[in-house]
Amino acid sequence: MPRKKTKSLKRVLPADSRYQSVMVTRMINKVMKSGKKRLAERHVYSALELVATKTKKDALEVFETAIKNVSPQVQVRSKRIGGTNYQVPMPVAPDRKVHFAMTWMLDIAHNKKGKPFDEKLANELLDAYNNTGDAIKKKVDTHAAAEANKAFAHFARY
Repeated sequence: MPRKKTKSLKRVLPADSRYQSVMVTRMINKVMKSGKKRLAERHVYSALELVATKTKKDALEVFETAIKNVSPQVQVRSKRIGGTNYQVPMPVAPDRKVHFAMTWMLDIAHNKKGKPFDEKLANELLDAYNNTGDAIKKKVDTHAAAEANKAFAHFARY
């Protein structure tokens, strides 16, 4: 008997106070640890100000372009068929694209040493904006894995 489909109740996030952007709110929530939202806001806003001073462009425009540049189009998912696991390439949903982009950039910024977090995040945003850096490499690797397993794409329907 098939499983019941549940209604997904997506929670609507409010726009942030400074840029009036839901994307910035999502980034703040991803940066936040142990419920310290003010500290996360301070880091994200400071990083966006650094980006604005370095590029002489609107920080929100640079931020959104960076997210768009890092967002993957396809991902591989493991599927068990006939006792064998296949890496099946599948398209990524729009919300998941943003999730992957933000998570990859934050992980890379956290793992770098030697600078304050807001500077590392600003540098990662600039790298993503310019289509360089480790987050773009992660996206390219994900696309390469999907391309390599293209032969199993017909399993996506099962």
